[in-house]
Amino acid sequence: MSTLSTTGITWFFACKTTDVPANGGVCIKFKEEQIALFYFTRSDAWYATQNLCPHRQQMALSRGMTGSHQGEPKVACPFHKKTFSLADGRCLNDEHECSLTTYPVRTEDDRVYIGVRENEEAY
Repeated sequence: MSTLSTTGITWFFACKTTDVPANGGVCIKFKEEQIALFYFTRSDAWYATQNLCPHRQQMALSRGMTGSHQGEPKVACPFHKKTFSLADGRCLNDEHECSLTTYPVRTEDDRVYIGVRENEEAY
């Protein structure tokens, strides 16, 4: 695993851009944690969240259905269909529900990097 630290964020190599299905997600393991990584082709945008669904405590969000809600990218848990914003992690079904941890994503030369905050490595 290669990492680079900048401005309080450690960036680790997650995968190649071709490893992620268009308009879908994959699960990336970082240390002992699972992170869901998503790619939206229409906007050429990348998002990363915790893979653990906070509602049912299942590692499933990377297999969720992606889409948008009023222009905001979202993922729906494949088990109970709670939807979460990929931009900021909040639950879109109920503002009082649990939210997701989100991570910054960047690409360089067909490689995808996910950033985790130092001293807070993966939720």
